[in-house]
Amino acid sequence: MKLKSGNDKVFDVINALIMIVICLVIAYPLYYVFMASFTDPGIVNSGKLLLWPEKLFLGGYQKIFAFKPIWTGYWNTIRYTVLGTLTAIAVTIPCGYALSRKDLAGRRLWNFLFTFTMFFNGGIIPLYLVINKIGIYDTIFAMILPGAVSVYNLIVCRSFFDTSVPDELIEASKLDGCTDFGIFFRIVVPVSSTIIAVMLLFYATSIWNSFINALMFMGDQSKMPLQVILRSLILSNQASSVLSSGTEMIERQKLAEQLKYGVIVVSAMPLLVVYPFVQKYFAKGVMIGAVKG
Repeated sequence: MKLKSGNDKVFDVINALIMIVICLVIAYPLYYVFMASFTDPGIVNSGKLLLWPEKLFLGGYQKIFAFKPIWTGYWNTIRYTVLGTLTAIAVTIPCGYALSRKDLAGRRLWNFLFTFTMFFNGGIIPLYLVINKIGIYDTIFAMILPGAVSVYNLIVCRSFFDTSVPDELIEASKLDGCTDFGIFFRIVVPVSSTIIAVMLLFYATSIWNSFINALMFMGDQSKMPLQVILRSLILSNQASSVLSSGTEMIERQKLAEQLKYGVIVVSAMPLLVVYPFVQKYFAKGVMIGAVKG
């Protein structure tokens, strides 16, 4: 084992210190939001460096969890996320594999058409008209179908299949009498657990955090996802604090301020709990298709 020189050790120390500083810069805002959700808004608004809740204030969480539409919003978001992610995987993985095959008729044209939509699209109004015309406005399909395919994710899948599924394996399978569907389901899918996990993570995160589609395509408040419900809660409390007066206005303003932090924690907590168990796939996803040979 080769011993490190003095310069190498100095470099390692400096590199470690820089990485620690970067991690603190990234992690502290998240920690600050979490602490601020438990702290008296007066202390938070003073701009003081917040390391722990100096004066506990739980009015924000009491308001959030007492708001009944929160639980309906959670259920709707879970439904949209699960069904939307499964639909997206069912479309993206086969499409990515098909685009990676060199014997696909019109392969370059199909790749161009998909890539073209990354830069040019009809916009919000034509999308709304399409959703309304095909009769899925204010239904669960309006939350699932518009985002069923992300072209970026599709390109990542195509790159994975280009580099990770050898042509020789496909040819050998065909010689053994395997059909195209058999090759995909019996050979390609079992060796693609990494890309499937990456796509599950990407799509689930995107759908969980989305609210624009709900605002555009959903009219029934009982069908709104969590993000829209929380947004409505904040706006309603801000409006009520403006219409109040005196001591009541101060208390409502404090509550409205803390609600902002509490809402972030409530909406992000499920993802923060799941992320440590699947974060390794992010690194694999970034490297997919980066190295060939």
